[in-house]
Amino acid sequence: MYTSTPADALPRDRGDAAAAKLARLITCRTVSSRIPEDVDAAEFARFRTELAALFPAVHEQLALEEAGGGLLFHWQGREPELDPVVLMAHYDVVPVQDESTWEHPPFAGVLADGYIHGRGALDDKGSLAAILEAVETLLAEGFVPARSVYLSFGDNEETAGDSAAQAAALLKARGVRPWLVLDEGGAVAGQAFPFVKSPVAVIGVSEKGILDVELAVDDPGGHASTPNRLGAAARLARAVVRLDRRPFPAALHPVTIEMLSRLAAGASPLPAALFARAGSLRLPLTRIFGALGGEPNALTRTTVALTQLAGSKASNVLPTRATATANVRIAPGESIASVLERMRRTVRDRKVTLRVVEGTEPSPVSSTSNAQFAALEAAIGEVFPDAIPAPYIMLGGTDSRRFTAICDAVYRFAPFRMDKAARASIHADNEKLSIAAFSEGIRFYRCLLQKLVP
Repeated sequence: MYTSTPADALPRDRGDAAAAKLARLITCRTVSSRIPEDVDAAEFARFRTELAALFPAVHEQLALEEAGGGLLFHWQGREPELDPVVLMAHYDVVPVQDESTWEHPPFAGVLADGYIHGRGALDDKGSLAAILEAVETLLAEGFVPARSVYLSFGDNEETAGDSAAQAAALLKARGVRPWLVLDEGGAVAGQAFPFVKSPVAVIGVSEKGILDVELAVDDPGGHASTPNRLGAAARLARAVVRLDRRPFPAALHPVTIEMLSRLAAGASPLPAALFARAGSLRLPLTRIFGALGGEPNALTRTTVALTQLAGSKASNVLPTRATATANVRIAPGESIASVLERMRRTVRDRKVTLRVVEGTEPSPVSSTSNAQFAALEAAIGEVFPDAIPAPYIMLGGTDSRRFTAICDAVYRFAPFRMDKAARASIHADNEKLSIAAFSEGIRFYRCLLQKLVP
């Protein structure tokens, strides 16, 4: 059962002060990389020092330990017999390709035109700062949550590192089984669905598996003036074309069916009628989504994207080895094993070898009919009353997948309004978060924490 008191409005001066804190965190160049020498450990250390200065009550009143390079805070609840909640975020960011193309320097932490500008504003220092500001202000008010709360902040999410896995392992070793885990993922998305005028608060209930596969062909090679038919490069090219021409079969997952059914409430009349009958119209809707391409198509199937190619180092030398990298996003219901089997059948060439570089299975699907999802819906309803809460399957990956072994209720939702341009800026140029949206995010976490009663 959950309280229904209205979410407190965040005074403008408090929202501005919180925005200034996020701006300071953005100035820390916590860029993660799989190449150790490209990681500036001093900037990660500076970030942690800034956190302690900006959120003193959190650091004084909550227990803190490190998990790898990540941070794990523990806020003891009023009723220790209740299973706890884990709120997640990460403080590493992706590199900036060209700082000169940004409207404001990406690591300057500029506040201008009602926005917090900089790399990480949306992904994912914004969520981290909103969580900490919510806890900091609640501590100042003497609030104690009913359930204990863990704050798990990773430092290598962008490189699929293991800090979050270490945090989950710590909790597992202590016999902790969280009641709810909430990480980044969906958002209050505007302009996301054709024919739907209302913003949609999309909550990730699962995420696709991620698999990198190397396709390789070995060959004697030789001089380019005397090529043999179907040398390494040509044979590899044929395999790549076959994979591109024969995508995995499409099917609308039950989660997507439920999402469409919920969207009917905000759609124009004809689409609303179709969405409301999504379950009985699964086949035609699957064809429509597949034909739309892009995100709609990716919601229907396992996708294979060929991202890297390599052959000879000289233009007049036949390659002795040609390789391609396929980045596969595995839909729930598939597995690494089933994906590899189908890829081999599609390639139809024993001279093309497939090697798993790294991969994770799709995450389990969390329920939309439990008390945990109801708590998220209630907080969304308080802070974003115009939005339609809807489950979806995340196309990307998050640290939350590390917690699915110890929690059955793992969700992915960043409580910020994001239009199409904002979503496009993630991992791209001119990433920014409006101060108004940031303030709503703080209110969301405050509301959620206040509603976590048994």
